[in-house]
Amino acid sequence: MAQLHDLTAIEQLAALRRREVSPADLAAHYLARIAAIDAALGAFAEVTADTALERAEALARGDARGALWGLPFADKDLVARAGVPTRFGSRLHRDYVPEVTADQAAVLDEAGGVSLGKTSTPEFGLTGYTETMIGPPARDPWNPQNGAGGSSGGAAAAVAAGLLPIAPASDGGGSIRIPAATVGLVGIKPSRGRVPFATGLDSPGGLAVAGPIARTVADAALLLDVQAGGRPHAFATRAPGTGPFLEAATHPTGSARVGVTTVSPWDDEEDIRLDADAARAVDVAAALLADAGHGVDGIDWRPRGYPEMFTTLWRMSVARMGLSDAQLEFVEPITAWLALEGRALSGARVLEALGAASAFEQATISAFAPFDAVLTPALALPARPIGWFDRTDAARNFSQQVRYAPYSSFVNVAGLPAIVLPVMLDHSGHPVGVQLVGRPGGEVAIIALAAQVERRVGRLPRPPMWEASSG
Repeated sequence: MAQLHDLTAIEQLAALRRREVSPADLAAHYLARIAAIDAALGAFAEVTADTALERAEALARGDARGALWGLPFADKDLVARAGVPTRFGSRLHRDYVPEVTADQAAVLDEAGGVSLGKTSTPEFGLTGYTETMIGPPARDPWNPQNGAGGSSGGAAAAVAAGLLPIAPASDGGGSIRIPAATVGLVGIKPSRGRVPFATGLDSPGGLAVAGPIARTVADAALLLDVQAGGRPHAFATRAPGTGPFLEAATHPTGSARVGVTTVSPWDDEEDIRLDADAARAVDVAAALLADAGHGVDGIDWRPRGYPEMFTTLWRMSVARMGLSDAQLEFVEPITAWLALEGRALSGARVLEALGAASAFEQATISAFAPFDAVLTPALALPARPIGWFDRTDAARNFSQQVRYAPYSSFVNVAGLPAIVLPVMLDHSGHPVGVQLVGRPGGEVAIIALAAQVERRVGRLPRPPMWEASSG
């Protein structure tokens, strides 16, 4: 018999609006699953059960019916919510409780969502895996011996295991797409400037944006519509084009030209070895797109000079946090290394990197311009075992992250939209995904393409944790 979490987010919303289930019933259902499952999963940094139920009951008594009315979600533990501990995955903020709710959380509240707490994240969201000094690792629901990726690893683990229907997330170098691909979900990294409260325009290199993680393309598009429309734009520069993105997912139209590449901008610097299943997933997706009537061709893209530029940007971003020497004693080795490396950068080196990033953006957009979307692997390797990333040798750790996910960060540097989605199962029955990268402001096109691929793939199996008791 189907349970509430078996329904898509859109189906759950429909049930709420038909009064077949109340917001409090739905919140209680998910809270029971969290209580039963999360100790073995590590998806949540904080659960706010009492507050969530009070909120759900208040929604039922009110007249407002927002786009997410009664639908549970959870804030990533980088996002402030008044009165709720916000630890940023770090011992430095173990006891921090903000007094003001950030727009990233408030926008979902205003749409009628019900926050169940905070999803786990690595320290300051800096890594592509979620293992910290202050909490358990976020695990892959398909195989709990493996990690769920990062930095939105808790969000992805929760959605994949049926502890949430959708989750807001953020992405500065792959932090939505890496965990979504790791656990077999859909994740959308929007264009720079698309989401008003997380445009990327105020971060070094314009890297960090907010977006959705969900189980279906339509569910992800629903959340992106809320995120993109929840605030006025504070910057003159914003992504061209418009939504609604849910319409693109539910009624995809038109034919497109899709480029295909397995080249990454790290190839000349790192030992990138594409897993056979990751390569096969690209072939599967390309065939499905061709079957849907789209033109599919190889793309000759050979980026140069990327690794030095991106590592400089990443070091800059950590140095900008202004961590003191005393604080560096309490952070993860990778955080301390990035901070110290960033401090050592000269002004000339910083300006050179920013100029190189702008040139890379222009060159990439120009190379991709003949195509409505470019298809790449989502990850180079399968989910990594807990403890695989070196916790003491920070330089090796960074290299490991690159070898795991070499197709992510360049999209942030170029400011382009991208979506990941699963298209097949590997020999162990674990989903394997691909990435579609769009033109500037091209979310509608890649969402429509992803929806067509998803329909042809059909429903993939759920992970073993899915069947756990709801209490």
